[in-house]
Amino acid sequence: MSWLIEEMPNQKDLAQAFRAGLRSGPIMVLPGVYDGLSALLARRVGFEGGHYLSGAAFSASQGLPDLGLLESREVSQRAREIVRAAKTPLLVDIDTGYGGVLNVARAVSEMVEAGVAAVQIEDQQMPKKCGHLSGKRLIPADEMCQKLEAITRIAPDLVIIARTDARAVEGLDSAMGRARRYYEAGADCIFVEALENQAEFMAVAHALSMPLLANMTEFGRSPLVSTDQLEKWGYRAVIFPVSALRVAALAMESLYQALKHEGSQKAWLDRMQTRADLYELLGYERYEALDLSIAKSVLPQTPER
Repeated sequence: MSWLIEEMPNQKDLAQAFRAGLRSGPIMVLPGVYDGLSALLARRVGFEGGHYLSGAAFSASQGLPDLGLLESREVSQRAREIVRAAKTPLLVDIDTGYGGVLNVARAVSEMVEAGVAAVQIEDQQMPKKCGHLSGKRLIPADEMCQKLEAITRIAPDLVIIARTDARAVEGLDSAMGRARRYYEAGADCIFVEALENQAEFMAVAHALSMPLLANMTEFGRSPLVSTDQLEKWGYRAVIFPVSALRVAALAMESLYQALKHEGSQKAWLDRMQTRADLYELLGYERYEALDLSIAKSVLPQTPER
């Protein structure tokens, strides 16, 4: 897909497509993307229904830990780059909303301007932590509901994924109680973070009659469950937040080691995307064609004698 030479879908259409996916059809599988290139790759292999911009993945791509260090403007700018590259519905992790109700209002306004289809907001206190680490602290459920109500007022077309981290702090029953309140406050889908076994995934799906999102992050508290199984239990969406970044980071580090110790990348050529493949992905020839069709030099015509 190409930014300059194809029409951009509007935010409302992208949000409607995302909302429709939550309500019907197969489970929404949302691969984690963290820049325009990764989004283009995800779309090319068939993920056209939506992508996910994780706060953890974006933080890592900036060389930062996932501790709420990002600002809304940074995240909305990265989201804008992803949307205009892939032109697919994007779910963006906005952590706690970057502060109180007014901060949330500003953040979602920026996301709408960036063309974002959906946001995920959580009920942790700042500074927040990765959902699979210890030491998390929660805001009162009333405060979270105020944030959700602000989103529905400021950005009525935006899809809202409400995440609760209560499982690890207050227990599973509390998490499901918060989930019900968040859904009543305007959330379109509920994300109960850091479930610890398959029985808990099933219990949540059985107890909550609302669209649910599952997190299949690696090396955390939750077991890795197939998308087919999650769909059978009743989940409507699943995210793979940092998977692509982890694979890319390990591959890059291995290449750097080869360059350091062998002084050449020749042994890596069959593991590289070719120049031709990269240019095709980016639409290189179509950009050139646009340039030539608009900026082509035309010789002045001389009057006949």
